[in-house]
Amino acid sequence: MANAELQVAPRTVLGKKVAALRRAGKTPANVFGHRLESRAVEADTVALTQLLRGITRNAIINLKVDGEPAPRTVVVRGLTRDPLSERLLHIDFYQVSMTETMRADVALVMTGTSDAVTTLGGVLLQMLETISIEALPADIPPQFEVDVSQITQLEGSIHVKDLGIDTSKLVLHTEPDVVVARVAAPRIIVEEAAAAAEGEGEAATAEGAPGAAAAPGATPAPAPEKS
Repeated sequence: MANAELQVAPRTVLGKKVAALRRAGKTPANVFGHRLESRAVEADTVALTQLLRGITRNAIINLKVDGEPAPRTVVVRGLTRDPLSERLLHIDFYQVSMTETMRADVALVMTGTSDAVTTLGGVLLQMLETISIEALPADIPPQFEVDVSQITQLEGSIHVKDLGIDTSKLVLHTEPDVVVARVAAPRIIVEEAAAAAEGEGEAATAEGAPGAAAAPGATPAPAPEKS
């Protein structure tokens, strides 16, 4: 699959003055990398927004900087958005070497249907959103799929080690015993069990309380002597 492409220009507007840059339809950005000096650039906001909508996490981008002879291979490392409008304010690109491994967080996507949900009424809970790996940039997948049909019983779960990830081209940094997804028992069942346990506790307390009726067949305690 061909890498995505984005044209950018060197940026001289810095600090608080970037607000004017945004009003002009440009998004400030920085390019940095291992043993590389950070470079300030700016991208057309419309083109950048379209790019981000069409790529997945860890996608490799050919970043063409005006005045440079060859594109840079980069990945998106950080986005800053306005908390109210969600408008894109800034983006960081990390320049990678296609011959050196890099660490990345890969998204987990739930697939399939669990009988514990459809038949037993359980609730599917995704416990982990991403898995940390290390690999060559071209070998980093866009996502890992989690087939929840493996869970057939209430309180059943899937761990990282159950995903069948091919480690011939990557190193897994997330612990294999970490739970990825599980099916919890229906809430009504949990509440009924808690209520039953509470009722048993109250009954036991009442039996041992002063003034409680003696159990059938029990010998009454002798009355205290009058002085």
